[in-house]
Amino acid sequence: MYPWVRVLLLIACILPALVECRVRHYKFNVVTKNTTRLCSSKSIVTINGKFPGPTLYAREDDTVLIKVINKVNHNVTIHWHGIRQLRTGWADGPAYITQCPIQPGHSYLYNFTITGQRGTLLWHAHVNWLRSTVHGAIVILPKKGVPYPFPKPDNELVLVLGEWWKSDTEAVINEALKSGLAPNVSDSHTINGLPGTIANCSTQDVYNLPVESGKTYLLRIINAALNEELFFKIAGHKLTVVEVDATYVKPFKIETIVIAPGQTTNVLLTADQKSGKYLVAASPFMDAPIAVDNLTATATLHYTGTLANTPTVLTIPPPQNSTQIANSFINSLKSLNAQKYPANVPLTVDHSLFFTVGLGINPCPSCKAGNGSRAVASVNNVTFIMPTTALLQAHYFNINGVFTTDFPANPPHVFNYSGAGPANLQTQNGTKLYRLSFNDTVQLVMQDTGIIAPENHPIHLHGFNFFVIGRGVGNYNPITDPKGFNLVDPVERNTVGVPAGGWTAIRFRADNPGVWFLHCHLEIHTTWGLKMAFLVNNGKGSKQSLIPPPKDLPKC
Repeated sequence: MYPWVRVLLLIACILPALVECRVRHYKFNVVTKNTTRLCSSKSIVTINGKFPGPTLYAREDDTVLIKVINKVNHNVTIHWHGIRQLRTGWADGPAYITQCPIQPGHSYLYNFTITGQRGTLLWHAHVNWLRSTVHGAIVILPKKGVPYPFPKPDNELVLVLGEWWKSDTEAVINEALKSGLAPNVSDSHTINGLPGTIANCSTQDVYNLPVESGKTYLLRIINAALNEELFFKIAGHKLTVVEVDATYVKPFKIETIVIAPGQTTNVLLTADQKSGKYLVAASPFMDAPIAVDNLTATATLHYTGTLANTPTVLTIPPPQNSTQIANSFINSLKSLNAQKYPANVPLTVDHSLFFTVGLGINPCPSCKAGNGSRAVASVNNVTFIMPTTALLQAHYFNINGVFTTDFPANPPHVFNYSGAGPANLQTQNGTKLYRLSFNDTVQLVMQDTGIIAPENHPIHLHGFNFFVIGRGVGNYNPITDPKGFNLVDPVERNTVGVPAGGWTAIRFRADNPGVWFLHCHLEIHTTWGLKMAFLVNNGKGSKQSLIPPPKDLPKC
């Protein structure tokens, strides 16, 4: 930030009667810490020695400054997942997309303003597999004096769901890439960093949620896991869903929510049961023949005054292939679409895109375990190759040879997408972007493929929220399926699941100049190449243009 801009901001924030804003300062020291889980210890990369990392609090319209200081021997970037980053793509964080990584011994000041957003998001590392331990919550409170559009809770609790490997996660993915095969699944799931009662060696591995009888709590639930969608439920209690991905929804009650990596869900929980202890469960959802960590993470909902030796009321997690339970939650999500929080769905479309998302197999002579082949992933049969110069820098400074803008709007090969797939499973490698003009409207249909196996893909779009206007099983039909699109109150998200053997349709307006990553939030699929990026040109004038890069932008 230019010094004079910072002075003006600070002056403005001293005068709240004139300008309601605040500058929030955070310092994130990237350090290692020896940590014990599941009866074994290892050194993990953390922020400020915490796992999960510190919660970042701000209000809508606040400017947030986070100085990230890299004190470990890994390259690091931090992504502020779901923050719109209007014109501030330099602060978005994905390595080699909007910035070069922060190298060991160096630092970078992330600088952005939260505009038109309130709710729960997350931050996480966006390089290699460091996200497994480098992650935390973002809580964006409404502007002062602005109430929630639901009954005010008595208290709020943050619940970060994750995964834990006994092995070093960088070693896990490196071994997988060397072999060409899928990596080992995690050894447990976690709730606020703790696996729960699955670990017999420590009673301290169980997280306790303290509640008082009769009070209502806002639970801010985040899935920070690397590779697994999770069911979440609490024995004996119903959950009232009020928000997903920092956008309000029409409230509804349900027993079980499903939450994919990168997604957030806010629920109201009323402590309306008999005083006691109740099991909290986070278990995997996978309705395809793919190996998962089948262990359930547990925590305890603990009513005040309950004796420690009181038996816990149990609940049975859904079977991991419970598509119906997942769909019951997903199909209930609708935008609030109130006067104050309208659903501004684009009703006309400038770009109608159709992307296949799925796996493939490419030659790999050195992959002995894979018999000379390796598993890859692709969008429209393009396996994305990460550049060595950040794409946003290449775009801004007109550096040639880093990327092309010929990403295909449609699959190059037409086949039975939800079937077994074509005979040739090989993909094309490339660093291809799709160019949009400022304010263009986009309809994107994403179709899962059955190559190797159908699978649910939670797709995250950086820099934008989008409306989920439709979804279905089988192959998308461009003639009949649009007749069922919801253009009135579709849910607004930043991460959406493409169902196994099915499709999802989204719409968004390209009102944010820069280079914006689109990728599967299953980390293994991102590593394998299920990613691409949109290049959004500047509009007219400075307010529709990317700001210049900061002086401390990391170098490659």
